[in-house]
Amino acid sequence: MVDFFLSYLQNEKRLSPHTVLAYKIDLLQFQDFMSSPDRAYDISEAQYQDIRAWIVQLSENQIDNRSINRKIASLRAFYKFLQIKKKIEVNPVALVKSLKMAKRLPVYVEETPMENLFADIEFAEDFEGLRDKLLLEMLYGTGIRLSELVNIKSSDVDIFGRKITVLGKRSKYRIIPLHQTLLDLIQKYQEIRGLSSITANDYLLLTDKYEQLYNVFVQRKVKHYLELVTTISKKSPHVLRHSFATHLLNRGADLNAIKELLGHSNLAATQIYTHNSISQLKEVYKKAHPKA
Repeated sequence: MVDFFLSYLQNEKRLSPHTVLAYKIDLLQFQDFMSSPDRAYDISEAQYQDIRAWIVQLSENQIDNRSINRKIASLRAFYKFLQIKKKIEVNPVALVKSLKMAKRLPVYVEETPMENLFADIEFAEDFEGLRDKLLLEMLYGTGIRLSELVNIKSSDVDIFGRKITVLGKRSKYRIIPLHQTLLDLIQKYQEIRGLSSITANDYLLLTDKYEQLYNVFVQRKVKHYLELVTTISKKSPHVLRHSFATHLLNRGADLNAIKELLGHSNLAATQIYTHNSISQLKEVYKKAHPKA
């Protein structure tokens, strides 16, 4: 039934391969737990007590609450699917509550370091140098996800329309405007790329071997360049996405507009950035108000 469920997620729900893999890992881990000698049950026969025992085991193994809640969500979706298919009568996850989590504010780079990254760091004028700079500009200038970046094709960029079409989560397309600096960089990069002997690849950004980008390649590049301008602990492509949203909000952008640019399905996911802005407003208030 697990394979049947995963096929349903991939072919009918059209979830991304990464999301389907996450479901698979969670379900197989629970299946291993259920297959222990003292249980010897199939995953479809699990009861509420079994799921609670697994959650306790995960907590004892120092698995953080956020990860445990993701696993609970995976089980909840799986057993709801079994109910719909008339394979079980009672959903064993129905009474299971998610664990409390401390609120984590998005980590982002301040505006000045981001300006220094593009103004002070010297990028070579060859293919690799322009590719690295464009990679960073795309992440910070559009707020796209890592998975979206690596799948952008040259045909997705509309130079004259000053926009890019991105295929996001749940196979939804969205259009993101491009600023002039980014447009100029794309054209410059494409000119250099066109001079290479290998240009058959349709993807916009390529590795040094002219192959499609992969996640670890991008993560290493972002970490390398952010280390040159900031001391924040986390340096990842998603940090640039957070920086994009936070800087827009700090400069007065409408929250609904940021939601559309980020490709969030609901406003609640975008509202996490208001906490950063409120913190900034508090600092301004403390410095400026006579009574503060």
